[in-house]
Amino acid sequence: MAALWMLLASFFFATMAVGIKFASHSFGTFELVFFRGLISVIFMGVVLRVRGTPLRTPVPMMHLTRSAAGVISLGAWFYAIAHLPLATAMTLNYMSSVWIAAFVIGGSLLYGKLEKQGSLLITVLTGFAGVVLTLRPTIDHAQLFAGVIGLLSGLVAAMAYMQVTSLGKIGEPDERTVFYFAVGSCVVGTIGMAMTDTTPWPQVRWQDAAWIIPIGVLASLGQWCMTRAYRKGATLVVASMQYSGIVFSVIYSLTLFGDHIAPMGWLGIAIIMASGISATFMRARILPDTPAEDH
Repeated sequence: MAALWMLLASFFFATMAVGIKFASHSFGTFELVFFRGLISVIFMGVVLRVRGTPLRTPVPMMHLTRSAAGVISLGAWFYAIAHLPLATAMTLNYMSSVWIAAFVIGGSLLYGKLEKQGSLLITVLTGFAGVVLTLRPTIDHAQLFAGVIGLLSGLVAAMAYMQVTSLGKIGEPDERTVFYFAVGSCVVGTIGMAMTDTTPWPQVRWQDAAWIIPIGVLASLGQWCMTRAYRKGATLVVASMQYSGIVFSVIYSLTLFGDHIAPMGWLGIAIIMASGISATFMRARILPDTPAEDH
């Protein structure tokens, strides 16, 4: 049953990405971050009230740093979705598991224990080889910057990922962590909109505006399903199931947007998925009970 909850969460997140892709025709990245956060604040506020979970937290600075990393990753991912084929942007974001493995290797190197991480090193190198295969056939020179931003989204998501682990270990409720992440999205989105140009509402297409509420609702539903999955199932099985999000995004990319993925691109996506799942299993020895990253 837990695997089914994660499958559902991955579907919600991939569908949210479709909404971002469409809405980006009329809205900028900061606007999308703001709207996604605003709807999630309302949704999670209701959840907190129903469950009787207080807003007050004993670790506000941990939420601040976690939200900062999460919002940076979110903004980078939204930018990549707007400028890259959906399947490519989704795959680059799911590199977070490989990045975490790279962090583990960096720590081992620092403490002179790299020889114990040989298999993990191979997994990381294989993952980055998959990135090269994924980007070369699908990104032209005009999209190269967006590809780098997409890769950055996975890197920063890995940092947020580890901070969520720390919050979980000290007993912070999942719904409160998600709520403060949504608040951070609203704050950063508001500041970003004040510093950049926003789209005047008369110029917004109704087809794009119609996605604003579904984006926030889908993100919140994905978070809720993901939380239930980790609460009810084995961490490794559930974490591996999150990669079904790439499968959903590939289907959407081909059917809704007519994206063309060359054979090398397919191979790269497969390699990244395999590397991410392998890294998830290997790092469980070091970072047990790690939840999935936020979207």
